[in-house]
Amino acid sequence: MGAATEPVPEPKTLAAWRRQWREEVDAAYLYDRLAAAEPEGRRRHLYGRLAEVERRHVAVWSRLFADHGVALPAARPSLRARAMAAAGERFGSDFLAGILLREEGEEVRRYLALHRESTTARSREVTLTLARESAEHAAALADVAEKPGEPWHRTGSGGFLRNVVYGFNDGLTANFGLVAGVIGAAVSPEVIVVTGVAGACADALSMGASGYLAAKSEQEVHSHEIAMERDEIRLMPELEQEELSLIYEAKGIEPDRARRLAADIMSRPSDALEEKVREELGITPPHATPLREGWVTGLATAVGAFLPVAPFLVASGPAAVWASFAVAMVSHFGVGAARSVFTGRGMVRSGLDMFVVGLGVAAVGYVVGDLLVRFLTGGA
Repeated sequence: MGAATEPVPEPKTLAAWRRQWREEVDAAYLYDRLAAAEPEGRRRHLYGRLAEVERRHVAVWSRLFADHGVALPAARPSLRARAMAAAGERFGSDFLAGILLREEGEEVRRYLALHRESTTARSREVTLTLARESAEHAAALADVAEKPGEPWHRTGSGGFLRNVVYGFNDGLTANFGLVAGVIGAAVSPEVIVVTGVAGACADALSMGASGYLAAKSEQEVHSHEIAMERDEIRLMPELEQEELSLIYEAKGIEPDRARRLAADIMSRPSDALEEKVREELGITPPHATPLREGWVTGLATAVGAFLPVAPFLVASGPAAVWASFAVAMVSHFGVGAARSVFTGRGMVRSGLDMFVVGLGVAAVGYVVGDLLVRFLTGGA
């Protein structure tokens, strides 16, 4: 315990502080690993600079805890941070760009909330300073990821990786329940295979169509917003020029220079539209088409849905049933751990949650299948 110079906060506040300290430890570790693996100079410099600032944040938190007489454990990265670093090294930092941007945005919101809830001058000062620096981090990452705007006001999707994880999860859970149901009905192995494969195809087509339509709808909304912006530039150029000038001022440009820049851009309508779409609407060219979104989600769903069926293609009887159960439960734990990348929870806890969900799905499916066949056969 350090020599306390401030009163010890309430347990709820301390828990929030510890969580934020751990987040900073993880961020410093992750940015260090990404900087070491990044081949592109600009990004390597950015990740290195972010790692240095995150280490400074860790030190700031350590001093704040010491000021309140609270000891901290050793600063070690979590399993989730190690997994994300390994994924970034294997697939490139672009693979994690959406996740990193979303997490920096969430960090800004958390620090602002901590600032509002702080009860001491020292904690208010620290949380406000860290909120500002986190906002600068988020803006820098948004620039690199070509997603301008204020990420702390945005809910990112996570892109390709998120589609894969959630598509796989949907297919696995839905078809596992279906397979458990027909097993409970005590049907022949052939019926289990046919039912499982048909269910996998239906799940994949449904999720693929949903992914396609969602991306298509978003594309249509963006097209509508861009058309409205084009009309506004044509019908009310003075107002649009003033808005653009204010955007530049908000980014730190001197008012006179901001007005000159806005006037210059507005003199070229096509450039003005491009600038307004990017700076005001926060819309950038899509990195994936609706068709790609659809087939990625559908394929991931098909893979997840096929797993509970696969053992019945190579075995039969109790061996196939237990193999299907084991494969599905291990997969549920794995996909739960993978979801922690988006939810921010611990990998083990998130994996156990999905394990319990899978167990519940199996139990309900089996009981429903058993009861239904008993009802249809008159209890025979």
